[in-house]
Amino acid sequence: MYHWSKLSSVKWMDAWEERFYGNDRSVISEIKGGKSVRVEVYCETEKEANAIKEQFGGSIREVKNQNWIALSAVEKPPLKIRDALLVTGARELSEADALRKANPDKHVIQIPAEMAFGTGDHATTSTCLRFLVDIAREQKSDSWQMLDLGCGTTVLGIAARMLGAEACEAHDYDPQAVRVSEQNFKLNRVDNIVAKEQDVLAWKPKQQWDVVVANMFSSILQEAFPTIVKAVKKNGDLVISGILADQWEVTKQWGEDAGLKFGEVVKKGKWVTSRATLK
Repeated sequence: MYHWSKLSSVKWMDAWEERFYGNDRSVISEIKGGKSVRVEVYCETEKEANAIKEQFGGSIREVKNQNWIALSAVEKPPLKIRDALLVTGARELSEADALRKANPDKHVIQIPAEMAFGTGDHATTSTCLRFLVDIAREQKSDSWQMLDLGCGTTVLGIAARMLGAEACEAHDYDPQAVRVSEQNFKLNRVDNIVAKEQDVLAWKPKQQWDVVVANMFSSILQEAFPTIVKAVKKNGDLVISGILADQWEVTKQWGEDAGLKFGEVVKKGKWVTSRATLK
């Protein structure tokens, strides 16, 4: 067992929380004095720990005489989304298949807690999933396509395919997200879905999608809105998330200035998710 850790400014706590949310081997602690946090992840192999260090810096140490796997063996219950989806963090395919057999009327998505990603139950992702179920049910055509921006594990894109999307494209600036997403495509047996390494701030859309979901921090959304609106079809839907509640009003204004009209707004904890269309 190996232990990765890093000290960071407290202002980045929300970013670390979202990155590792749902990963039962991660710990984020505020340091006395309130100016710093310590981020820690326990890994089964040195290779996993080194991959996190390569991406985020920090330090690694070997942990001896510690059965972390046994300590973290209790699985969370599946995340229920409407009456349509179940998202499980089960690590074994047999567990997910048993869940599918017991719930033939629901789509089961298997997203194991990976070393640098959670399982999809963060408030931002779970609310996006609920919006996605509603949007899928409203589609009048079986040929709709979906774009997942800031995809992480691409749980949203996988859900879209299972809910009837003809095809899905997923973008993330993090190459590790692309690798993990491709593993999840195979694990969930979905096709017509592709993950690409892409910086949304340097991206120039070459097509438009019926449904676009952008789950990223408000500072990125604000700057990217003029680009994102170009990726949404005229009568399409945009779901945005990753916005702290105290940043919603200014983010909404940036979106409206870019040509968006916001409809339903959902606040869950300190996070805001909203559905929008083009004006």
